[in-house]
Amino acid sequence: MDASPLVVVMGISGVGKSAVGHELAERFGVEYVDGDDFHSEANIAKMSAGTPLTDDDRWPWLEDIGRWLAQHGADGGVISCSALRRVYRDVLTDAAPRTLFLHLTGDHDLIRSRMEGRDHFMPLSLLESQEKTLEPLQDDERGWAFDITPSPAEIVDAFVARAGLEGATS
Repeated sequence: MDASPLVVVMGISGVGKSAVGHELAERFGVEYVDGDDFHSEANIAKMSAGTPLTDDDRWPWLEDIGRWLAQHGADGGVISCSALRRVYRDVLTDAAPRTLFLHLTGDHDLIRSRMEGRDHFMPLSLLESQEKTLEPLQDDERGWAFDITPSPAEIVDAFVARAGLEGATS
């Protein structure tokens, strides 16, 4: 396995993608970016108003994230991105085939309480929409699901072990 992983930390809003992404990137000394930073102003306005994005809204965003992954293919990197559907993840792996997925999952009530306690453009009203849209990783995808109950460091430890990654500086 490459010493510098290329990872998408995925899952619905409120699962802790940013916290786990930062922890993983720091562990390997690679760049971390938040996929939310790639959203257009129109997408952010739409979500802020409580309107779910359509696939047409998402394609340019996913293509931009795919380009970021491809640009970091040699050196590694970590990006958070909901990547809710298989077809979205396919856009990312088409751009950067060695991408691994770290899927964060958790109890609805825990996620809801996390969302209530943060300042973010994604309103609580879209939680159910995201849960309905989510397609879990398939057996042929390069990734694994991890429960959000442990600390970000513990989740990263489990991911590193499961992925067989080497070179982590813990």
